[in-house]
Amino acid sequence: MPWLPEDAPRHTHKADTLHLCRLWAEVANSVLAETGDEGRAVRSANAAVAKERRRSTNEVMPGRNIGKEGFDR
Repeated sequence: MPWLPEDAPRHTHKADTLHLCRLWAEVANSVLAETGDEGRAVRSANAAVAKERRRSTNEVMPGRNIGKEGFDR
């Protein structure tokens, strides 16, 4: 069963923009096609959305990324 962007908010609250919902559906459908495992597809899509959300947040708020050495200022 292919997923649509509208399905993303049911699986993760982090998909709060159209871009993230589309990303979620794209990743979920790709992993499902490769593996046939729906659980793995949803987990992979959730991880991709979380990673993209962190990336876009760091672009908006530079200097807020905490690494091994602490804040990157």
